[in-house]
Amino acid sequence: MKIGIVGLPNVGKSTLFNAITNAGAECANYPFCTIEPNVGVVPVPDVRLDNLAKMYNPEKVTHAVIEFVDIAGLVKGASKGEGLGNKFLSHIRETDSIAQVVRCFEDPNVVHVDGSIDPVRDIDTINLELILADIETIDKRLDRAKKNLKADKKYQAEIDVLEKLKTALEAGKTARMVDLNEDENELIKDAFLLTIKPTLYIANVSEEQLADADNDPNVMKVKEIAKKEGAEVIPLCVKIEEELASIDDSEKADMLEMLGLSESGLDKVIRSSYDLLGLMSFLTAGEPEVRAWTIKKGTKAPQAAGKIHSDIERGFIRAEIVSYDDLMREGSMNAAKEKGLLRSEGKDYIMQDGDIVLFRFNV
Repeated sequence: MKIGIVGLPNVGKSTLFNAITNAGAECANYPFCTIEPNVGVVPVPDVRLDNLAKMYNPEKVTHAVIEFVDIAGLVKGASKGEGLGNKFLSHIRETDSIAQVVRCFEDPNVVHVDGSIDPVRDIDTINLELILADIETIDKRLDRAKKNLKADKKYQAEIDVLEKLKTALEAGKTARMVDLNEDENELIKDAFLLTIKPTLYIANVSEEQLADADNDPNVMKVKEIAKKEGAEVIPLCVKIEEELASIDDSEKADMLEMLGLSESGLDKVIRSSYDLLGLMSFLTAGEPEVRAWTIKKGTKAPQAAGKIHSDIERGFIRAEIVSYDDLMREGSMNAAKEKGLLRSEGKDYIMQDGDIVLFRFNV
């Protein structure tokens, strides 16, 4: 699953990407420094794996992972080819969701592409370009559907949902703000609309703003926009996150304590991005390996087993499950069994986040 990191030039996208992945993406104080998208795969922070590792002393611990893509800065007119225009939009189209970095700090040494700090204007600039690109996509799709309607009346349903979306887009709303039912979503899923992608806003603040970032006027403006979309806002200082990413764990803990933070902003971004995609983890634990396996929320037990190996899904008999919380409370698998907390679940069981599972199957 890919998260595209987007924003205007010089808002801190590449610095954030460096901190997330330690990939060393080039970062400079001029537009279009990032041309080809940099890609980094990072582990999803999960304290459950650390605690299970203490219990089982495994040879290996494997976290769930998520992929971040650092995409070139967007400017006004991108939908018409300005800046890196179409290239930028095509890179976003290939991602599953968007993390939009919004500059909320003042710094005369870091030029702003529009000459001043205004998070509302910056978000509007990006959303407008994505909306214009989506309108163009929908117009093409409508033309084709209307031609096909003459031969097959089933295309009327597609026309209806496309026109519903176009009306909203022309009113300045993103496609993700339109209430679509399951059938409507199915009809337009292969249109790959940009503004329908789930979005997380990252408010990039200065170190001085960080202590009271939630009440910062610029951050609050971002939150007002996000609230209308049902989106989350994570305030962080990209400079501090880059520094945190470059030091070892003990120094990191000391620095977080000094800053009055319980965890890094990056850990919040990675976890929220995972959740944004509708993902969760089930766990397997033993001496060879403690591991988190990524599945979509709502996945049934046999399909979850297929994530480990297709043979396990085909020969699925049952899933033996204990919840992470129950196991930690009892202190061992044997104690959990004695309390009747180890359950046997069948093919219709819907997996829950944190299920610790042993799958039984026929070879």
